Amino acid sequence: MGFVKNTKWVIVMYFLTIGAVVALFLYLAGEGGYLTIRDHRLWWYYTAGILLFTVIAGYIAAQRIQRPLDLLHLNMLQVAKGNLTVRMPEAEDESFAGVYSEFNAMTEAIENKMKLLQRLGEQEVLEKEFAAESAVLEERRRMARDLHDTVSQQLFAIHMSASSLSGVLKQDPVQGQQVLEQLVSMSHTAQKQMRALIAQLRPVELEGKTLEEALERWFPDYCRQNGLKGIREVELYGGLSDAIEHQLFLIIQESIANIVKHAEASMISLSLREEEKRVVLSVSDDGKGFDEGRPKQGSYGLSTMKERADKLGGQVEIVSRRGAGTTVRVHIPLFMAGGAEHTEQGPRRK
Repeated sequence: MGFVKNTKWVIVMYFLTIGAVVALFLYLAGEGGYLTIRDHRLWWYYTAGILLFTVIAGYIAAQRIQRPLDLLHLNMLQVAKGNLTVRMPEAEDESFAGVYSEFNAMTEAIENKMKLLQRLGEQEVLEKEFAAESAVLEERRRMARDLHDTVSQQLFAIHMSASSLSGVLKQDPVQGQQVLEQLVSMSHTAQKQMRALIAQLRPVELEGKTLEEALERWFPDYCRQNGLKGIREVELYGGLSDAIEHQLFLIIQESIANIVKHAEASMISLSLREEEKRVVLSVSDDGKGFDEGRPKQGSYGLSTMKERADKLGGQVEIVSRRGAGTTVRVHIPLFMAGGAEHTEQGPRRK
């Protein structure tokens, strides 16, 4: 930081300049005969004393101004990081009282708007989730019909052919061989049909589970299937709504899927903590990383994760260095104490 750009030191320099002018004025007054000093060596002591006094007085005055500015700056950083609950204390100095009051009013307005944004985002997420659940039910009905019309009929035909195979082989071995070949063909067809139906299944990981329960099962299985070492640290206390849990789970899936695709990592560290006023997610890997100034197009699904967090008034930050891995951090504010109002915004999973 440049010397003249710091308010505190600028004030000290002003006081020092004033002291130097006073010392010069006294010196000129002595030289002009207006002041009588017998020993001119005393001028050095007078000058040093004046300069020292003005520097100390300037520093004290600058500190009185700098402290309120530092407090304002600190709280502004807190707001920028997503902590909208900070408020400035009542200022004793009337010069700052108005600024503090305007800051508090501005922060309160932002907090109220963020609450509304989060509620709208949660409502949208829940509506989409309920719509997805309806679609899943309809898909299950369709698959039940498909199972009945394809695999079930194939299995019935296999059963009938297998039941008659023994008698046919005794009466006509050639025809028995044909029935056997039909059995192999029908079983192969049934197997392909079953695989096709299984491929359409998409497990709903959060259905009937909390986020912590889903991660406890899904995270180690996913890491094991992809040859990764997984470290999980989850501290949740039931203060998250369904919408927040749903979005966090999707963000976690997207970030880890992108690690598997792009990072060439051997280890993943997942941290999820619920604090008093926010929930903090961190997903790190020890992969190859990338230059933050030139991220690959679509790498780490940043845009999708940002959209999911934005719906709930949250923020996504990605920290990466080439050869040193990547960390995805997500901050989502929690406005309701204890999660009571969160729970009222939508039905909990059963």
